[in-house]
Amino acid sequence: MSGNSERIYTSTLVSKTLKKQVMKNLLYKASYLFVGLVLISCTRDEDDLNDATFPNTPEVFTDVPVNLTDQFFVSFDPNDGANTGGFSVDENEAFEGTASIRIDVPSATDPDGTFIGGIFEDRGDGRDLTDYNALTFYAKASTTATVGTLGFGNDFNTSTYTASLSDTELGTDWKKIVIPIPEPSRLVQERGMFLFSAGSASTDGAGYTFWVDEIKFENLASVAQPLKSGLDLTFTYNVDGTDVDVNAAAAYFEEEDFDFAPTPPERDADDVVSIFSDAYTDVPVDNYNGFFNFSTTQGGATTINDESFIRYTELNFVSINMFESTTDPDVDASEMTHIHVDVNVREPLDPGDFLRMSLNNDNDGSNGGETSDAVTLTNYQALVQGEWVSYDIPLTDFGGVGTPDDIDLIFFISDATISEVLIDNVYFYRN
Repeated sequence: MSGNSERIYTSTLVSKTLKKQVMKNLLYKASYLFVGLVLISCTRDEDDLNDATFPNTPEVFTDVPVNLTDQFFVSFDPNDGANTGGFSVDENEAFEGTASIRIDVPSATDPDGTFIGGIFEDRGDGRDLTDYNALTFYAKASTTATVGTLGFGNDFNTSTYTASLSDTELGTDWKKIVIPIPEPSRLVQERGMFLFSAGSASTDGAGYTFWVDEIKFENLASVAQPLKSGLDLTFTYNVDGTDVDVNAAAAYFEEEDFDFAPTPPERDADDVVSIFSDAYTDVPVDNYNGFFNFSTTQGGATTINDESFIRYTELNFVSINMFESTTDPDVDASEMTHIHVDVNVREPLDPGDFLRMSLNNDNDGSNGGETSDAVTLTNYQALVQGEWVSYDIPLTDFGGVGTPDDIDLIFFISDATISEVLIDNVYFYRN
């Protein structure tokens, strides 16, 4: 239902020394670099891949990237606040061997970007990872710090089988990180070898450095069978006696695991302006996560079979964007009377937790210029953990917006009081 909300910025960020090492590695391993198979399907339809075979090389980075080109790192978009200058190979630090990946996390005031993140991409045909049950690597930091996201499965294209850990604490000594694979049998042709994103929230805005080494896929006896957590899109594993929660893409789950949002009532098309709903025809939407500067929010629209919803994690604030829409005005809700939204909070709720919805109007017909206003959903009815709660808010309650004739942004704001929510059926309607 949504487009790709992650724009791609690619840069060669490997040192000259690493390039020499890579070329030397290529001479010895050239036969493994390209399989010469035609890419059967960009959607990775497993039925179509049954007769195809892909390399099952487990190593991703040891002293050099393994079976990857020297442009294996792809950064998040600097236009979204990503700092592209903090990635390198460090020949002075290594858990094993002679080199490691060095990641310099920027400070909260760095003019070149306030977070760093990206992926390691297999630019060939991808890898068959069905023989492995975990991605493992070693990591340490220059100071005690928390890395927001570490994982795999994101290739900035389909990203069907992304899996990750949230808020991994690192110290100044090397530590082995284990990320269990939710369903290894599905990773027949994976290109997203490694994923990370880090900011300076855990260090009070101060920049720091962390290193990763010996990145590889393994089959570990210490990874027990998972306990599936259903709609919150996590698998919980016991790894050497410690519970590990893995954030898993919706494609890892079966539809019967989900309690979807209530089906909206039938309404005449002239009485609805839909932003996100399977029940109505949606207006053009740029993306369901604007990744604004200082936003920690991850996620966006996702689909299981034919059912779609929006999932946000690490929420502080997030926007649905329509300001690059090909229509003018972007969203004209001037004839509507209410806005509807279904919300499902996926964590325990504490007193004081809240969720606000804000509307931004780009060209208010009565006042001119940009106007906005917000309401607090919990003022209408309480949120309930694990249950869908439906809200129907009169547009007159957004009094500061004026006439909603050019809505270009819809914000959800929790100020980190609520971290994980599901959103569905966002639409304006007329009673």
